[in-house]
Amino acid sequence: MNGQPISGASAGVNTGRRGRGAGGLTALALGALLMLVTACGGGSGGADRDGKGAKAEETAASQAVVTITPKDGADSVATSGALKISAAQGKLTTVKVSDPKGKEVSGKIAADGASWAPDQHLALATTYRVHAIAEDTKGRESAKDTSFTTLVPENTFIGQYTPEDGSTVGVGMPVSIRFTRGITDPAAVEKAIEVTAEPSVPIEGHWFGNDRLDFRPEQYWAPGTKVTLNLDLDGVEGRPGVYGKQAKTISFTIGRSQVSTVDASTHRMKVVRDGKQIRDIPISAGAPATTTYNGQMVISEKLKVTRMNGDTVGFGGEYDIKDVPHAMRLSTSGTFIHGNYWGASSVFGSTNTSHGCVGLQDVRGAWSKKTPAAWFFDNSIIGDVVVVKNSKDKTIQPDNGLNGWNMSWSEWTA
Repeated sequence: MNGQPISGASAGVNTGRRGRGAGGLTALALGALLMLVTACGGGSGGADRDGKGAKAEETAASQAVVTITPKDGADSVATSGALKISAAQGKLTTVKVSDPKGKEVSGKIAADGASWAPDQHLALATTYRVHAIAEDTKGRESAKDTSFTTLVPENTFIGQYTPEDGSTVGVGMPVSIRFTRGITDPAAVEKAIEVTAEPSVPIEGHWFGNDRLDFRPEQYWAPGTKVTLNLDLDGVEGRPGVYGKQAKTISFTIGRSQVSTVDASTHRMKVVRDGKQIRDIPISAGAPATTTYNGQMVISEKLKVTRMNGDTVGFGGEYDIKDVPHAMRLSTSGTFIHGNYWGASSVFGSTNTSHGCVGLQDVRGAWSKKTPAAWFFDNSIIGDVVVVKNSKDKTIQPDNGLNGWNMSWSEWTA
């Protein structure tokens, strides 16, 4: 009957389908494998991308070479002249030298990029970190990082300054710095000191000997001026083997203008404040044998009561006066403007009787506020100017007290 042919046909059909199915899977697998091989970088293009065939210049190191002196880890390094950074076969692009607090040392890369030099000295006993980068002609960079520690000196110095930080002073007050050791490299020390003013005005320094440096403008300060002194002496070699150990900033303010003029021939003092005369006071200046210096003098000290002994200023035992009232120092050598209670009231305004000081009528012990000396004391501040004229004496030396105003500007800046 028809059962066998139908069954046979069915068997033939099934056999044919199994054969075609096996062949199709094999082809698909091969195609997928070929695609996978291609996708994974088969061929020369893929080899370049994974680095096996990269060009030599793409992996070559920078030709620039950074050199840093002192060597990494060095200690007891000098604070000036020892730090040097250079580049060979390239140019420096970045140099950073910083202390442990992150403060950077200012410096400049040379115009040709071959070297870097600091603008300032380094601090003592400080570890510095150096980071420098140079670039070769193809723009490839080379970096170097080192550290070193500066020396700890056996001998040091500081600058003792006046006026005090935060003070308000008169228009004649210079910035005066006296060093605890004699300085043999004044240029290095002066470079490490900066005095600025607001509003700005040219300020110059002048050395008196090897242990004192004063700064002032050409004319008296303008009232209201803010003056700042920056002492960056830490690490400065002021003399062989002696280093500064001071880093300090102070500021002070100039108060109102007060200039008082003593006329030794008329025996009177005119007090001028902000351009207006506010008092005319009778005085007694130095006697003919012990005259008062002429010149511009700055009040450097105020003592409500003091003792004056001739032995301390070269007059032997000529006088020893206790409880001298309202004394204000005008010179290092002992010139004062002060109250006088031992002279007769008639001498003030008529006769010069002192040993070189300027005397104003007063009472012993400064107990009264109504005397001329008390008024002048209460209305004067450190830094006010007292000018003496018409005395039969020479002009006071500029370094005798804070009296550099007795030098011309050309002498001061020479």
